[in-house]
Amino acid sequence: MKADPAVQRRLLELADVDAELNRINHRRRTLPELEEIGQAERDQQAKRDSLVSSQTSFDDLDQEVKRLEAEVEQVRAREERDRTLMESGGSAKQMEDLQHELETLSRRRGALEDDLLEVMERREATETEVGYAREAVSAADTTLEDAQRRRDEAQKDLDTAEAKRQAERASFVQEIPENLLTLYDRIRQQRGAGAGLFQAGRCGVCRIELDRAALTHVREAPADEVVRCEECGAIMVRTKESGL
Repeated sequence: MKADPAVQRRLLELADVDAELNRINHRRRTLPELEEIGQAERDQQAKRDSLVSSQTSFDDLDQEVKRLEAEVEQVRAREERDRTLMESGGSAKQMEDLQHELETLSRRRGALEDDLLEVMERREATETEVGYAREAVSAADTTLEDAQRRRDEAQKDLDTAEAKRQAERASFVQEIPENLLTLYDRIRQQRGAGAGLFQAGRCGVCRIELDRAALTHVREAPADEVVRCEECGAIMVRTKESGL
């Protein structure tokens, strides 16, 4: 393939732009904020799970408190009824039975009140845990939002840089013949880089030093001949810096 040496030199500028576009895409995929977001999301979910667990425990204890309170009230109501019956009088047997029932109810109420106190203390402790869990969720939300904000800012900067480089690329490709551009793009897609400066006997893409025969071919090739590396296939652009 033939191409004007000046046009071939434009490939070096195009290659620089493409290399920068590759770096931009690499940075986009490897932004440290992406890992931070992943960790923050995992931490947020763990904190939310902990909150749900604490809230469930609190709700269960709250229901137990209400149940015990209801039982205590039932026992008290029955004690009140028995006292009223005793005050109204009756046979000795009835009075004895009522007194016995009152003693039983008193023991029952005492046991229920002890249970109620213990459950209320547990509920209070769990309520404190719920508060801490809510604060932890809020902090995790803030951490995630901060990482997402910094990611968005970084991506915005990359978008700006990419748009600038894409505009430069569009300007360069207009000056390169279609057949040469097609060859360059095909090599770039296969190898990651389509062209490089030939310098000090080395390919500018794979950096492999040419053997004597290949070096002689490059030296003797006409200036407008498109020379390719035998190792990586990239276009080797010759300039005054090539040392030929």
